[in-house]
Amino acid sequence: MQTPQLKGIAPLSFFGSAIVSLGLIIYASLNPDQAAALFKTANSWIVQELGWFYMLAVGGFVIFLLCLAISPLGKVRLGPDDSTPDYSYGTWIAMLFSAGMGIGIVFYGVAEPIMHFQSPPDATARTPDAARDAMSITFFHWGVHAWAIYAVVGLALAYFGFRRGEPLVIRSAFRPILGDRVNGPMGDIIDIFAVVGTLAGLSTSLGLGVAQLNATGTYLFGLPQTENIQLILIAIVTLLATLTVATGLDNGIRRLSEFILILSFVLMGLILILGPTRFLLQSFVENIGLYINSFVSRTFHIYAYEDQPSDWVGTWTLFYWAWWISWSPFVGLFIARISRGRTIRQFLLGVLFAPAGFSCIWFTIFGDLAIWLDLNPAQGAISSTVAENMPIALFTVFEYLPFSTLLAWLAGLLVAIYFITASDAGALVIAMITSKGDEEPVLWLRVFWALVCGGVAGCLLLAGGLDAVEMAAVIAAAPLSIVMVFMCYGIWKGLSDEVALSASAVLPAAPMPAHEGAMWRLRLGAIVSHPRKSQIDDFITGTATEALKAVQSELTQRAHAAEVVNGDGAVALRVNLGENLSDFVYRVQPVSRPMPAYALTDTARGEGGRNRYYRAEVFLAQGGRGYDIYGYDRREVIADVVAHYDRYLHYVALRS
Repeated sequence: MQTPQLKGIAPLSFFGSAIVSLGLIIYASLNPDQAAALFKTANSWIVQELGWFYMLAVGGFVIFLLCLAISPLGKVRLGPDDSTPDYSYGTWIAMLFSAGMGIGIVFYGVAEPIMHFQSPPDATARTPDAARDAMSITFFHWGVHAWAIYAVVGLALAYFGFRRGEPLVIRSAFRPILGDRVNGPMGDIIDIFAVVGTLAGLSTSLGLGVAQLNATGTYLFGLPQTENIQLILIAIVTLLATLTVATGLDNGIRRLSEFILILSFVLMGLILILGPTRFLLQSFVENIGLYINSFVSRTFHIYAYEDQPSDWVGTWTLFYWAWWISWSPFVGLFIARISRGRTIRQFLLGVLFAPAGFSCIWFTIFGDLAIWLDLNPAQGAISSTVAENMPIALFTVFEYLPFSTLLAWLAGLLVAIYFITASDAGALVIAMITSKGDEEPVLWLRVFWALVCGGVAGCLLLAGGLDAVEMAAVIAAAPLSIVMVFMCYGIWKGLSDEVALSASAVLPAAPMPAHEGAMWRLRLGAIVSHPRKSQIDDFITGTATEALKAVQSELTQRAHAAEVVNGDGAVALRVNLGENLSDFVYRVQPVSRPMPAYALTDTARGEGGRNRYYRAEVFLAQGGRGYDIYGYDRREVIADVVAHYDRYLHYVALRS
């Protein structure tokens, strides 16, 4: 039996992930040189031997998701059919972007376009063709392909978590493939891979962030750029992230995400006005055309027929794909957590194009400005700075604009907040994975993983600086890329049932037994109430369980293999229809929902200021049905079960 402190966590996932993470911290701290050599060897092998697989897999993800978005299955909602999004579009997109790649665009906003401009793989350096290639490549690395990687994981978790009622953990996406084995050691291993990959990807972003934050301090305060200073900065930001993650998703991360999106637009707007405005606007139009024109060719271009450019692919494209893959459990689970209630089409179009579009605007303003300055007033100084001290390059650009100190302060503030949101969102997600998908993990677990995230980032810096951090991401991506391919199959297999399920819904539902006496008043009271978790738990363990046991008893007498199963606060009736047929499942489980606006009265606020309530929702094997049976009496629950069982037999007949 678990102690109260460990109640709610997944023991093997938590302790396995913790042992691997703390082992990495100890190893990198005690043997930094040996760790750096090991990372370098493993990284080189993966790039040379598995690079083709990374390129093919990411291209496949893009094709799969775009086809899914335009198909009729795009109408399927990530949750019950009547569910609505928890967040507005603006807040949703802000949270998507801040957790996805905020630190990276600040670090590479000037550096990457300048590096491709200075050393292009396919053009003559410092020419108009090199400038076009530089922006086309940068858009490719930070555009739709990056977000397709995140969307695969996010879609799988949101679909199985909110539509099928599975825990919001990586293993849930494998239930169509592994069945109930996802509840055992195999599922724990999948979650451990996800946690370790998340730590590696998060460490890459934190490593970039601390380098940029250090550069901000150097520019504004003369702070030295040393490893010790960066370790101190990691410690400070980790402490701030620990405080923020303790406030939860709605209070901490949501508000920071909205603030940094506004701050990002303010910074871009100032630079657009203060810089060569007409050139930047013209460049944006041409960059979009270049990106669309090269979209397919770059997706599968791995320089198989050349020698030297293949090293370029390993340094750039393969590193990026590995970085995004290693970080995908974190970003995927995070965007799934905030996307309940949207349709698959809304989810995919939003995730694939909204943050990617923002990135394209950002890189046009910063990248094209840097190229223009480097060719004109800077006379190559920016290229020299990028080659010598990449994090300082952003501030070198500001030197050629009015109000350079103001711009530097805004950029520094942006980096600091991006740093905090990435760290606390990562800690929250890892805590969810290691607590069986609990959307509000216990405080000590969130704090523990916030500290571990900072510890891993710091120790990887000790074991070879930023290069070691980046290599760790490439290594962690190898097993995760295979996991993601199977995820796509799991999504397709799960969604294929939606068509047959829709066809079976033509059967009329059984009429609800009429209420007698004061029963209708009790039912009306349940409909307009907003119960607490304890009230729903009492209903499930009482009325719902009694009703399901009555149906099970009747089915057993008629030679049907039926059982009632309790677990994780839910109760389920499972009927075995035969070896080659899926079981019929009728499950009642508590579902948390935001308090509707009309219910947020002074009375509701007086009840501890709560902003969420619970429903006793019905889930079948094919997903949630989207209605609440809290307040039903025993006869009504039985009637509902029988109606769904009748429909399910029709559904089985259609599929056979």
